[in-house]
Amino acid sequence: MAAKGETEQKQNLRHQEVGHKSLLQSDALYQYILETSVYPREPESMKELREVTAKHPWNIMTTSADEGQFLNMLLKLINAKNTMEIGVYTGYSLLATALAIPDDGKILAMDINRENYEIGLPIIEKAGLAHKIDFREGPALPALDQMIEDGKYHGTFDFIFVDADKDNYLNYHKRLIDLVKVGGLIGYDNTLWNGSVVAPPDAPMRKYVRYYRDFVLELNKALAADPRIEICMLPVGDGITLCRRVS
Repeated sequence: MAAKGETEQKQNLRHQEVGHKSLLQSDALYQYILETSVYPREPESMKELREVTAKHPWNIMTTSADEGQFLNMLLKLINAKNTMEIGVYTGYSLLATALAIPDDGKILAMDINRENYEIGLPIIEKAGLAHKIDFREGPALPALDQMIEDGKYHGTFDFIFVDADKDNYLNYHKRLIDLVKVGGLIGYDNTLWNGSVVAPPDAPMRKYVRYYRDFVLELNKALAADPRIEICMLPVGDGITLCRRVS
């Protein structure tokens, strides 16, 4: 019995490392995916950053390891070179992107907190990838408005990943649809929002889950009705919706 208890405790610790945001009902099945497919192929730099981030008090904000692996392969499949990330935290998904794009590729990375980004920056620098990243501290909406006003950024991004303030997702979409190229992708993270999108209104929820739930529901409805994009909602991590601009 002691051995079983130790195994369960070990599994729980592993789940804490990645924020355990998987929507899979079975912890054992999620653990199988991590141990069979994700961890054996996880680059050393990403493993190091994941383990450093796990010690941070806000580690639930990080991208899960399986989603990091998915983003890395997706970027390679679409031959992405010019990308953007809104919401960086310590940079796990940023690192997955930097590893995937070519040496002369670029990532415009925006976050309101440079301090969190600097937790992962030494690891990114050690991996020789910092030259691909243009980090800008501050709210993204004014920066996006400026880019649109400039005119030269229209349709220039191959891939844009959004993992930031859910109450502004629709505001981001209104701007990003002009900045991503036709045939390019926008990825919105957390679109299944802890599974709360199908929970009854009176279901018990953590305060922040309840607060952002309606914004996520509004986004999902708007994306489904947007004729400028094709969409695919995937139950990876906490749910990610891919939007391919078609017009």
